[in-house]
Amino acid sequence: MSPLHQRTKSDRPACLQRVVTIVGTIQVITLATGRYPLSCYTSPMRVLGIDCGTEYTGYGIVELLADDHSNARNNDRLVCIICGAIKVSPRDPMPTRLSHISIGLQELISQHRPDRVAIEDVFYAANVKSALKLGQVRGVAMLAAASAGLEVAEYSPLSIKSAVVGYGRAEKHQVQQMVTRLLNLDEIPEPADAADALAIAICHLHTAATHERQSPIRLSS
Repeated sequence: MSPLHQRTKSDRPACLQRVVTIVGTIQVITLATGRYPLSCYTSPMRVLGIDCGTEYTGYGIVELLADDHSNARNNDRLVCIICGAIKVSPRDPMPTRLSHISIGLQELISQHRPDRVAIEDVFYAANVKSALKLGQVRGVAMLAAASAGLEVAEYSPLSIKSAVVGYGRAEKHQVQQMVTRLLNLDEIPEPADAADALAIAICHLHTAATHERQSPIRLSS
């Protein structure tokens, strides 16, 4: 059975479990699940956030769930469906690593069927070689999404921090703590790439909500 076929039920008590599975050279670390009521969203959406990396590629799927028994918007909640990281060996050739990342993301998309994919813009790399490798991973992530017919949104680190923390210059630990609070998790997701991926997904949900509220055409329900 694929290690990515790990799904948490939406009615499960808030908890955080860490499961490490190794298949070949791929190490998949999954964590789930939590919930936190929010009132700023108007339409259900499931978003896969991807934090691209050449060794750890973080992923996090966040869904907005509406309370079917109430019309009150403040009963809507954000739920962490699953999060973790795809770890590849730095000793493997780059094509092999890209293949493993691609397979892992494709399985995530197939199993959990997100509505959108969001990734972080490249903003910094130690050197040109690192930037090129990171760009290759981003390309694989975009291809995995596009192959499934999903749109890809890209956000700068400033936008992600502003959406999650409210301050674009927030420190990394502040983002992690806010992600934990928003999703009502028992502890900060690990590895850090998983928390970053969840932040990217939350950023997209915030942005989508803002665009919907500002839309000049509002369809009545």
